[in-house]
Amino acid sequence: QVQLVESGGGLAQAGGSLRLSCVASGRTFSSYAMGWFRQAPGKERVFVAAISWGGRNTDYLDSVKGRFTISRDNAKNTVYLQMNSLKPEDTAVYYCAAGRTYPNIRLGEYLEQWGQGALVTVSS
Repeated sequence: QVQLVESGGGLAQAGGSLRLSCVASGRTFSSYAMGWFRQAPGKERVFVAAISWGGRNTDYLDSVKGRFTISRDNAKNTVYLQMNSLKPEDTAVYYCAAGRTYPNIRLGEYLEQWGQGALVTVSS
């Protein structure tokens, strides 16, 4: 099982950019599909993006398509979320998660590990 640690959150202005990183411990990172989720204040946690174990397949929440990009570097045990053209409604705590089956990431199913979360605040 992997342990996940996010970094890169912070404050950005609307229209700005931030990049989140999620570093995994352990030797099996490349066997996991990875996802990013977010939870805004007073709301449920929702899916944002997913990437298959080899990086060939990606999936996005409709409202972030064209603005956010998920990628991974298996040599560095790291998954990234590049967030461009940020909007105030992107304000949330962002969590990375690891799962064995890529199609289930979007559904939040069979997730084996979560990171501690990284706060992203976008000002208008």
